[in-house]
Amino acid sequence: MDMSMVMMIITLVFLTATPVYKMAVNAESNNVGDGLTLQMVRDSLIRQEDTIVFSLIERARFPLNSPAYDPSYGSIPGFSGSLVELFVKQTEAVQAKVGRFENPEEHPFFPDNLPPSLVPHYKFPEVLNPAAMSININKAIWDIYFNKLLPLFVAPGDDGNYASTAARDLECLQALSRRIHYGKLVAEVKFRDEQKDYEPPIRARDRDTLVSLLTFADVEEAVKKRVAKKAMTFGQEVKLGEDEDKGKYKVDPVVLSGLYGDWVIPLTKEVEIEYLLHRLD
Repeated sequence: MDMSMVMMIITLVFLTATPVYKMAVNAESNNVGDGLTLQMVRDSLIRQEDTIVFSLIERARFPLNSPAYDPSYGSIPGFSGSLVELFVKQTEAVQAKVGRFENPEEHPFFPDNLPPSLVPHYKFPEVLNPAAMSININKAIWDIYFNKLLPLFVAPGDDGNYASTAARDLECLQALSRRIHYGKLVAEVKFRDEQKDYEPPIRARDRDTLVSLLTFADVEEAVKKRVAKKAMTFGQEVKLGEDEDKGKYKVDPVVLSGLYGDWVIPLTKEVEIEYLLHRLD
């Protein structure tokens, strides 16, 4: 069996393994378009925290497995990148064919030359300004995930499970991308609620004032505490009748809190600002 067939099987298995809750969230997102409210958006962001925590827990099952990220590892005919790059590109190509990226909430990491969807187009509600389509910061998310976040929560080592490692990486990447790009919806609902406050700095392209309008320190602190608590709850080692593992977690809650404080919240705000700067176009 050649490499292209192997990768196609891997991507199809991964695609069919996509959790049902993703479809549920998409269905709920359709309702958001009928009457967008900040509470609806916040509820979705809270549910996405669960997805991110579980995704990191699943990735932490495997060690770093650095050969998966080394372009010089192996020999893939016609491809010069790493195994994880190949996996992501091939998976996104399959997902594009079945319409994943027709949903405005989904953003590919390798958008160039994606094949068109082969399934009938679903008419998603037109909630966002058309300028939202041009905002994609997945390059920054990719860089942060592999170069800064990953070493913080996976053990060093190599167990040879490179394909499974790449699959778990993609789950983490897509969960983070979806959460961060949800900043477009956050910005839209805040703009609608306080249009008179947002229009002047948008017209003046005053980023500092927009940051001030978008920032609620108490809310951000609550988010960091909540994701840390979820990491404790979802990732604790459970052993009946034994106490020696009390306080041991599959992913350190401090890492989750830091992930949100250092990267998720700032990058979401970056998306919000970019969206608002084009909101009046």
